[in-house]
Parts: sequence; C-alpha cells; structure tokens
Amino acid sequence: MRRSSITLCALLACTSTGDDTSSSSTTASTTTQSSMTQSSSTAGSSTPDATSEPTTTTPASTTTSTSDPTSDPTTTDSTATTGDPPACADPPLWDDGLTPTGTVHVAGDGADGPTCGAEASPCATLAGALAVATPGTSIELHAGTHAADQFLEIQGLAGAPIWIGGAEGEPRPTITGGGEALHLSRPRYVILHDLEIFGATGNGINIDDGGEYANPEAAQFVGLRRVSIHDIGQGGNEDCLKLSGLNDFFVVDSEFARCGGGGSGSGIDHVGCHRGAIARNSFSEISGNAVQCKGGSADLEIRHNVMLEAGERAVNMGGSTGLEFFRPPLTMPGPNAEATDIRVVANLIVGGQAALAFVGCVDCLAANNTIVRPHNWILRILQETVDTDGYTFLPASGGMFRNNLVVFDRGDLSTYVNIGGGTDPASFSFANNLWFAADDPAQSDPAGDLPTPESGGIVGQDPLLTDLDGGDYTLLSGSPAIHAGLPPAATARDLAGTCYADPPSLGAHELVP
Repeated sequence: MRRSSITLCALLACTSTGDDTSSSSTTASTTTQSSMTQSSSTAGSSTPDATSEPTTTTPASTTTSTSDPTSDPTTTDSTATTGDPPACADPPLWDDGLTPTGTVHVAGDGADGPTCGAEASPCATLAGALAVATPGTSIELHAGTHAADQFLEIQGLAGAPIWIGGAEGEPRPTITGGGEALHLSRPRYVILHDLEIFGATGNGINIDDGGEYANPEAAQFVGLRRVSIHDIGQGGNEDCLKLSGLNDFFVVDSEFARCGGGGSGSGIDHVGCHRGAIARNSFSEISGNAVQCKGGSADLEIRHNVMLEAGERAVNMGGSTGLEFFRPPLTMPGPNAEATDIRVVANLIVGGQAALAFVGCVDCLAANNTIVRPHNWILRILQETVDTDGYTFLPASGGMFRNNLVVFDRGDLSTYVNIGGGTDPASFSFANNLWFAADDPAQSDPAGDLPTPESGGIVGQDPLLTDLDGGDYTLLSGSPAIHAGLPPAATARDLAGTCYADPPSLGAHELVP
C-alpha cells in the first residue's frame, strides 16, 4: 500500500490556474499555503433579493456588474492581461465585481469601542469590529492570534457583503484552540478569506441556518477564499468546515488537513446545502472524507480539487443523516433523497480507501477525474438511509461515471466496485473510462464488478503519465487517454487551467498543446 507525500505544486505540475481574484497565490504543499492577496473589482450597494441576482453599481462610472448565484456559483478566469474573456472561462462567483467601501482594523493591541476601527486605533476583537461595521465593510484581522469560540450573526447586503480576513501583505492571522474557531449562524452576504485555523476540539468553522431548516434564505451567499483549516478535533467526527442549510455559496483556493479521526470527520461536510461550488482546494490526511454532501444536499459541484489520502471515501455523495436534520425537511411519504445532482469533475484523487462513493445519491456525476491508487475500492454504491417512520427514500440511482482515468494496484483492492444492498445499480452508466492496474496490467478489467456494461472503455493500456511514482499525473504525448473522452467535458477547464479539447482527454489533465 503506497502513501503519498507529494507537494501540491508537483500534483498540479506547477501550472497556474484561472483565478477569481485579482492576484494569485502560490501553493507550497497540500497542508500549508501562504496567500495574502485580496479580491478587487467594483463596489456598490442594493437591497438583498435572494430570488434574483445581486447587481452592483460602481459609484465612479455607474457601470453594472451582475452574477447569478441561483444557477451555478462557480469560478472565473482573470482577464487582467488581455482584457478579453478566456476561451473556457467558468461562470462568475456571486461576489464577482465587488470591493469593500470601508475598512475596520482589528489588532491585538487595539481596544473595542464605538469609535474603534481606524488603522491607528484598531478594535481588539472581531466582535468589537462587527459592532461598528456596516454592509460593504472589510474587517481586517492583522497578523497574530485571535480568539476562538466566536459565535456570530452577520448580515451584509446584495452588492455590499461583509469581508472578514487577513490584511494584504501580512501573514495570515490565526485562530487557534477553543471548541470551534468561528460559528456563523444565519449569515447572508459574507466573505471569509486569508485565515488560518487550527487546534479546535470540535469543528474548525461552523456555518448554519440557525435551525431554520425550512427557510432557504436563512443562510445564503457566503464565500470562503484562501482559508487554511487543519489539525481539527479530538480524533472523532469533527469537521474542518461544517456547513448546514447553506445555499448559494463557494469555497475556493483553500486547504484542509487532518480533520477528525478514527475514520470520521470531513474536510467539508454539507448537510442540506444547495447551489454551491467547491473548487481549487487541497485536502490531505483526512480521516473520513475530503467532501461529504448529504441531508438533502443538491446542485453542488466539486471541481479542480486535489485530494491526498482523503480517508474512507474521498468524496461521499450522500451519506447517512438523522431524519430531523434534512434541509428542506422531509416530505411524507416522499420520496426523499440524501443527495441529488452532486457533480465531481476534474479532480485529482490519490489514495484513500475509496475515491468515490454514491450513497443514496440520485443523478450524481463523476467525470474527468484522475484517480490514483485507492487502497480498497475505486468506487462504492451504497444505501445507508432507508424507508423508515413513514418516510420513503430513493435508492442510490442514476449515477454516471465517465471520462475518468483510473490507475490502481490490483493487489491493494478488495474489489474494483463495492455495491451494497438497497441500491439501484442497474441505473448507473459507465462510459469512456481508462482502467490500468499498474502492478499487473492483465488485471485491469473491472467488467466483472461493474453493474452495467461500459461503452468506450480503455482497459489495460498504460496511460503514459509523466511520472506516476513521482506524482506528476499529466499526460505524455501518445497517451491513449488523449482525446478519448465522451464530449463534452463536464467542465470547461482541466485541473491546471487548460481548456479541454473536443473531444476531451480522459482524467483531470488535458494534453497541453
């Protein structure tokens, strides 16, 4: 069984990605990353309308920038060099085109009060800063250690969110210890950025709807950018980032490491979350899952992430949730589902017990991922939440697995695919995947374990990765994966930011022209 300690730079082949900020950061490893850049664009204000797109008006020029958080809160390329949109840009994030209209400073030598917040007279605490902040404010936490166990209710406005994060040009501020670093209850229009959090005994950051399970607007329009959360919990079911009932959100360019323990705990755990994007993050040494989506979660895209030794199920599409915690609340008799329309695309998943699990997930997709040497299964199809107390649940069904590149050691696997009872495996589809057993190419064929026949599969052919054992999983010229995918690709760009061809190559890397 191989374990990997490869740097994120090596995994990405040190190729820059498209970024939704005005400046880019350099990643040093999967566990630490220093970035002090902040987003910049235009600013304005308007009244919040959760049913329509936020619209901003630039005071200097009255130009308008819009985004649509209800369709796909994803990422966008920088266009600073040419001014032209890239050929394969992703849709913008909901905060695209926004900058703060004012700043409140927080430092260890400050003092809270009604007039605190200027750089020369900073507030002492985050709570003190929030007391004087208004929508459109950036709360800058200056370098140093800040108090944990902060329970906060923060409400910005559409076009005028509230930013909380580190100061440009300084080391990221840290929040250490406590039961949890930050707990945001019923937040709206909030950005957390450039923070380092570690040592909490519970969850690192907890964001929830304050128990308003039936209110889709209770917790909405939240973003996390360049946040590092690591070494969380007491060896049990503790998460680096816990999201419950959050809608229209993103988590980008962040790092998660050593969350939970004993086979439990997630880098990011979603319970009843909707319309979110998890993009360009790194996950390493996670006990349970890099990302879990359950409790009624739907329309989430997990894209362009690197997952190294990410636990029992690197991505758990679905799961097991107590009936009272579903968002929206369960209907009787139903049918209900643990998760719907979860899309896992163009990720690099190395190690872990299973790369992917479809667990009560309906119409979920895994496409264009590069999966390297899982230790027990390549994927699992399971059902953990079953009909009970008058509620009915759809089985894991309608899953799609296509355009993936899978390299494994047959000697490590128990089976290629693990299928549990109560599922609908006959409804799954497999197409245009490459399967290669590096230790015994003759044992590459998963056909006996696939629940349905695959179309267009490539079996037993060496994918010609640049350096399999050294951790460079880009494609060499002549690879059978090149342009072997089923068009179109599930996302416009590959892991390193290269536009996918038509037809696309298999896995998370397109061949660089």
